[in-house]
Amino acid sequence: MSRVVAYYRVSTDGQGRSGLGLEAQRRSVNELCERRGWHIVAEHTEVESGKRNDRPALAEATAAAKRTGAILLAAKLDRVGRRAARLLTLLDEAGVKVMAADDPDADWTSLAIKAVIAQHEGDAISRRTRDALQAAKARGVRLGNPNGAAALHRAGKGNGAAVGAVKGNAERFAADLAVTVGDIRASGKTSLPAIAAELNDRHIQTRRGGQWHASSVRNLLARL
Repeated sequence: MSRVVAYYRVSTDGQGRSGLGLEAQRRSVNELCERRGWHIVAEHTEVESGKRNDRPALAEATAAAKRTGAILLAAKLDRVGRRAARLLTLLDEAGVKVMAADDPDADWTSLAIKAVIAQHEGDAISRRTRDALQAAKARGVRLGNPNGAAALHRAGKGNGAAVGAVKGNAERFAADLAVTVGDIRASGKTSLPAIAAELNDRHIQTRRGGQWHASSVRNLLARL
């Protein structure tokens, strides 16, 4: 029986506390392990941006895989990191086999190519999203949702600090999905229902842990 050290990553503190994204990652890893009869000996969860270099949970997971001779398994390769240099370094580390549950039969070369392509596509989407936002701002479009905090004030649901925290969490969550939404729209799925369906197909939950609908996508786009 192969042993597995599972590694999960979410990109914000809010997602880490609420479990957003973690459930789908665990389900993907567990389903693969059940199909192949693998045993998970340890699980490590990182709450951090994929662009950061200080990743203590990843270092612990890598060390655990080395000690036990286990496979380092993530739900998707981009959970390990979005930068090709980091992934290639990790893939080349002696004694550690890295696998992604969404493509478990990929060899080292395939994973390395996917890492480079993923970084290239991610950078391109980021540039397109940034350019689109700058163009909209230049046309006088007001970016962000002007009603979020005001609605809370009108309803009397919190003081200024609480309103600021809620608004900040919502904006951070929206920013974390900017690249994903840009990718979906670039693929031709631009209507609110189509974007909602694709987010649900990718097992991405709303900030409150629910399913996406046209209205929730509209709110997300307003914050972007």
